[in-house]
Amino acid sequence: MKSRSQLKRIWVFLWKSNSIWSWIANVIIAFVLIKFIIYPGLGLVMHTTHPIVAVVSESMDHRVLYNQLYRDYMLCGKSFKKTEQIDFDKYWQLCGEWYEKHVNITKEEFAKFPFHKGFKRGDIMVITGKSPEKIKLGDIIVFKSNRPYPIIHRVVAKEKRNNTYFFQTKGDHNPTSLVQIGEDSISEDRIIGVAKFRIPWLGYVKIWFVELVTKLFGLK
Repeated sequence: MKSRSQLKRIWVFLWKSNSIWSWIANVIIAFVLIKFIIYPGLGLVMHTTHPIVAVVSESMDHRVLYNQLYRDYMLCGKSFKKTEQIDFDKYWQLCGEWYEKHVNITKEEFAKFPFHKGFKRGDIMVITGKSPEKIKLGDIIVFKSNRPYPIIHRVVAKEKRNNTYFFQTKGDHNPTSLVQIGEDSISEDRIIGVAKFRIPWLGYVKIWFVELVTKLFGLK
């Protein structure tokens, strides 16, 4: 009887109390469930360690955006006077030369790629595992880099060397493949998964939470 009474008090505290401590307890429980049960469970089903990825950069965005580093509005390394929306035809006019010159990808081929109009910071991408031989040109992959977080970019080249697949990727917004993060030669063991679905804006929940914690605790 005593244990049932304690369970009832806990239940009332968690679900009926409006105190700040009840809210904090619910947030902690939700975090534990998502982090240690739901997320790993999805990973097992989808055969990847990262079944859901929040897009935290603008490297796949097809818009002209302000670049903090260069203090200019940019797309594919080109400067603009202001931000502007870009349709696919305009995107290819501005950025297509690199694909045609360096990796022999035509506009018609690119138009058939998954997410051929890119995606934005704050989007959620649902990721599944995929064997290296089945990854195709144009697929969006998540891979390990020399940075503390995974990168999500588009496959622009693929080759097999000594029974190992190697991939080259590029962010649609970027002027070229970034050698500094090793995306010019990605071995198959660095690949985490392939993007299958996009959920707009939901990733901002994670981005805002991380930014809040970073400011509160002075993290970098």
